[in-house]
Amino acid sequence: MAGERDISSEEAEALRRDGAQLVDVREDQEWDAGRIGGARHIVLGEVASQAASIDQARPVVFYCRVGARSAMAADAFRKAGYEAYSLDGGLEAWTAEGRPLEPEDGTVADH
Repeated sequence: MAGERDISSEEAEALRRDGAQLVDVREDQEWDAGRIGGARHIVLGEVASQAASIDQARPVVFYCRVGARSAMAADAFRKAGYEAYSLDGGLEAWTAEGRPLEPEDGTVADH
């Protein structure tokens, strides 16, 4: 179910261009397989403990493979006063729309 925190990959790309932070909350092996360029990796279980290292003055877009994990992170950060979003459909939606991953031969890993 998409909520006000869920944004499309097009909206996420626009926010990224405008200086938003991208945070990948997937597991290490998923990150290693492929990710959005410029994103930061913080596994979901560590996001709360890393909150102080995420700039509250800039929007933050969380993403995972399909959107469930990132929605939890976005909810928590919104409650804490951040302008936080979740990439609706996750990395699968990002790549389905032809958006690039790093490395160039990157893939969306099953978790």
